[in-house]
Amino acid sequence: MTTSPEIILITTLAEYQTRFWIPVAQRLRDAGREVQLLAFDDRSAEMATEQGVPVVNMYRTGLQGSAPVEDQGAFAARVIDYDLDGTNFLFSHERVTFGIRSTAALRRRFMIYSNAMELVLDQLAARGQRAIVVQELGGFLSVIACFYAAKKRGIRNWFIEPSFFRGRLYYTPDSFTAPDTMGIPADAISADVRNYLDQTLKQRAIVIPQKDRHQYSAAFNKIANARNARRLVEKLWDQFALGKHQEFGHNLRHARAHAAMAVGATRLRKLYRPMPETPFVYYPLHVPADMALTLRSPEYLDQVATIDFLLRTIPDTHALVVKEHPAQIGAIPAGRLFELARRFDNFILLPPQTNNYAVLGRADAVVSVNSKSGAEAVLLGKPVIVMGDAFYRSCPLVFAVDRLRDVPQRLREALHSQGFDPAKAAPYFETAWRKSFPGELYIDHPQQLDTFAASLVSAIAEPPAAS
Repeated sequence: MTTSPEIILITTLAEYQTRFWIPVAQRLRDAGREVQLLAFDDRSAEMATEQGVPVVNMYRTGLQGSAPVEDQGAFAARVIDYDLDGTNFLFSHERVTFGIRSTAALRRRFMIYSNAMELVLDQLAARGQRAIVVQELGGFLSVIACFYAAKKRGIRNWFIEPSFFRGRLYYTPDSFTAPDTMGIPADAISADVRNYLDQTLKQRAIVIPQKDRHQYSAAFNKIANARNARRLVEKLWDQFALGKHQEFGHNLRHARAHAAMAVGATRLRKLYRPMPETPFVYYPLHVPADMALTLRSPEYLDQVATIDFLLRTIPDTHALVVKEHPAQIGAIPAGRLFELARRFDNFILLPPQTNNYAVLGRADAVVSVNSKSGAEAVLLGKPVIVMGDAFYRSCPLVFAVDRLRDVPQRLREALHSQGFDPAKAAPYFETAWRKSFPGELYIDHPQQLDTFAASLVSAIAEPPAAS
């Protein structure tokens, strides 16, 4: 049998993603690569078809798959087939993000999407065609089902996520874990990295991927935004009047969550305190339901519980300073934070507008699960205790822990270490830079699309890392 050229399978979960992937697919096709989009909402499938881009409507295809989506026996067989040790953990991201309580609903969703992926891969195998899967990193069942169906057949899956560096991305093969970018320091520092680090310290600005910038506005502004309101009406009409399937179809819950954030942000204004003049340790809050917590570091998903533990074990000489993630102001329930303030006078919640680098510069140490703030602290020469699965965890300059109970001892060691010369961190950031690729997700400017498409081809051509 003659083997056909390798095909790139790209998942797309929503219209804003599809508007990006269509021109990327067209550029890849012009470069001689075959591409097929795997669309998880009806509008995305329609958009790709209209533009002449090969696409599979994964929801509709999965409903017609050979394995009945409601059959628990079929579900159990698929769990065994994918060599999964149960599914509660894999389902946890959607439980948290969408508030789905029903295990049966999650199982059905998983079966629909795995059915579709099995059919896609069966058809390719029948043609003797090899495949590569490309996905934005995420914890949704669409992504998970495609990953495990591909893994069963030995098909490579490349996960894309923003890197520490503005305008650059990490491509991680065959794993949800954070890329290991700092294990071995580079032997020389390039001018690009030196300039980047110097400018970052000069500008004192956090790294925000362009695709996420709209999230960095007050919750009330998101609600009052006319475009957001119009888009919500359009999505509700599609969903309930036209019966269109949407992967992110929990529109009313999403709107209620933003309303709750606006209320929470208003309440928390009474709790904000200025940065203290006395010694403190800094804990930057993470995005509450991000997969960096739900799947990569699930033991720290309840951040209020983590803060409570830190407040009970921190050295008497220091306060614990906490700041909300700028994209999720008001997302942590205000009542729980007020309870911490009632019980602990060493708890300080900063106004969210406080410059992150100003806080890092004043902190004696930083405790982080896997936030980029931890890497920024390393850049400043500050001692960092990293608790979770972070891309900088393997850097010898940080104090890594495997269990929360080990944090107090490591924190004391960090506070006695007095930090280090920031110049020692530069070789590790050089290594992290070399393992990243230029590009931004979901930015449809022609030049950005050209850069991304070229980087994608280069990244997926990389050989597997040695184990």
